[in-house]
Amino acid sequence: MSHRLAATGAAIALLLMSATVSAQPQQPMNAQEAKAKFTEKFNAADADHDGKLTRDEAQASMPEVAKDFDKIDAKKKGYVTQKQIGAYYAAKAKQRRAQDPGNLN
Repeated sequence: MSHRLAATGAAIALLLMSATVSAQPQQPMNAQEAKAKFTEKFNAADADHDGKLTRDEAQASMPEVAKDFDKIDAKKKGYVTQKQIGAYYAAKAKQRRAQDPGNLN
């Protein structure tokens, strides 16, 4: 269950962080594709390849994560992991769905 939650959160994070605009409409990514894309983006942002993003790494490459860094880093360790990011965005999406059950986003 927690892996599915993290995957869902990662997909949401990817959608929130995606700044790519195309002239042609594209098919939305499925959860597996979104998770793979998010992992790729996270790994590229993780400059020292330690599996964690510091605030500086997030600011440099993942501005949406940087914006919510303090909320994602609830234990104030000074870094966030893929799992924490996914869980944060999954919880945020769940909260939005609870507030507006008719909204599919």
